[in-house]
Amino acid sequence: MHIIRIDPRALKDNPDDARKSKSTPQGDALLAATIKAVGIIQPPVVSPEADGGNGFIIQAGHRRARGAIAAELEEIEVIVTDPADDGGAMRSMVENIAREPLNPVDQWRAIERLVALGWTEEGIAAALSLSVRQIRKLRLLANVLPAMLDRMAKGDMPDERQLRTIAAASIAEQRQVWKAHKPKRNETTSWWSVANGLSKTRMYARDASFDDELAQAYGIAWVEDLFAPADEDSRYTTDVEAFLGAQQEWMTDNLPKNGMITELNGWNGPELPKKAERVYGKPKKSDCTAMYLDREGKVQSVVYRLPEPRAAKGNAGDGGAVAPAQRPDVTRKGQDMIGDFRTDALHEALQRAPIEDDTLMALLVIAFAGQNVRVDSGSFRSQIAPHAVNLVDETGNLAFDKDTLRIAVRSVLIEVLSCRRNMSNSGIVSWIAGAVLGADGFLPNMGTEDFLLCLSRQALEAACADTSVLPRNKVRETRAALVEHFQEERFVHGSALFAPEANELADWKAHNEIVEDEDAGDADGSVDEPDEGDIEPDAVSEGFREAAE
Repeated sequence: MHIIRIDPRALKDNPDDARKSKSTPQGDALLAATIKAVGIIQPPVVSPEADGGNGFIIQAGHRRARGAIAAELEEIEVIVTDPADDGGAMRSMVENIAREPLNPVDQWRAIERLVALGWTEEGIAAALSLSVRQIRKLRLLANVLPAMLDRMAKGDMPDERQLRTIAAASIAEQRQVWKAHKPKRNETTSWWSVANGLSKTRMYARDASFDDELAQAYGIAWVEDLFAPADEDSRYTTDVEAFLGAQQEWMTDNLPKNGMITELNGWNGPELPKKAERVYGKPKKSDCTAMYLDREGKVQSVVYRLPEPRAAKGNAGDGGAVAPAQRPDVTRKGQDMIGDFRTDALHEALQRAPIEDDTLMALLVIAFAGQNVRVDSGSFRSQIAPHAVNLVDETGNLAFDKDTLRIAVRSVLIEVLSCRRNMSNSGIVSWIAGAVLGADGFLPNMGTEDFLLCLSRQALEAACADTSVLPRNKVRETRAALVEHFQEERFVHGSALFAPEANELADWKAHNEIVEDEDAGDADGSVDEPDEGDIEPDAVSEGFREAAE
């Protein structure tokens, strides 16, 4: 066994190599970048050709050799060993399966060693083809309790947000919380619970409306978040009371005419006067402004309009109390969001999901039964017309191949089918199409703050049923816990799924089924028999089949 230097282009692949599947382009690019930056750390193993030739066969290191060629290296070091009796098959097998990648903790220790040797975070990121943000995330482990590091070294890692919360706490605080939330044997760590026990509310300077003079008056001392991206103001304070007090004073000093300072309601919106209506368009001079602090402490303002006073009309009635209307599970905005989610998922399924030709044609027939489909005689151009143009040649004859037809049909279905809550809504036919295509799999994660704000208390608590989240006393706390939970898991509300209700499907079919008129025919009720020159039904069917073929 000895080492030589050789042009990697002169090495020959081993036909007995165990790795037959191609690596990903991203993996090959990463390997080439690291080789270009630091060279080949472990030389490939080669052996002389068994037939007495002058070449060398690669026994281990095919990807390293290709990476060296991609990095434009003229020569590399290789280890020359005797050829194996089995052509290197066992050696290749062992070399490929007996490896284990570095866990995040070992990666961090290696990065800290490089920093101690004078490497910068940017230089390490370039050499490893990683982002600087990923390098900084790993360096957060320097502030973590050793007992937690042992868990992370086993692959039980928190997400970046949880890791930043843990790393920002002192070792004494981490030790106390870890004692309460340390997992039992064979259990994974509830990093959300650990981070929640260590979290301190941060109020950021970028969200402050007040200036430095008012900040000094309230004794606010900004702290720099060293791990935040460099292109944003990451100063913060944990003195929440002082921050909110300064925001309140700023609102008082800057309150416009006809303005008021209000509080948050149960839906993270401003508490407006009774019967007041939000104004989203251009406000009038008589409209009022309400300023408030949102959940993050930011100053927000809305314009609202009070109803015109009405003259009293007779008695007010019997004065009986009217029970307040119960809030629906999903608000109108939530239903609008679901309509958009469904439509986008359905269109993506029509573009990407495999569809048999007969299914595609059936969907086309179903789609044109939608309540949003309309044909206007004599129209100049519709959204469907551009797709039809591709199916007709210059002489007016149909001219297309099957691929062109499939693309046109999919495009027309995308134009026709819609779940949006407006004039384009296709009704139940879009649900049927979505169920057939498996469009549920294309729905986005709906466990976001925007969508969960549209759910009632009972709907939020129902969403907790299949999770480890327990309902809280306050709706906003339940919602915040669900948002945190669904950052790692996908949530789809049941009302967004495409499968139509059985009773709605039955009603739709009963309403639209074809009823044959038993009295159809001549005035005396008889039906004409076809003349000899008439075309038989079988001939018509045969003609359609020939045209399709």
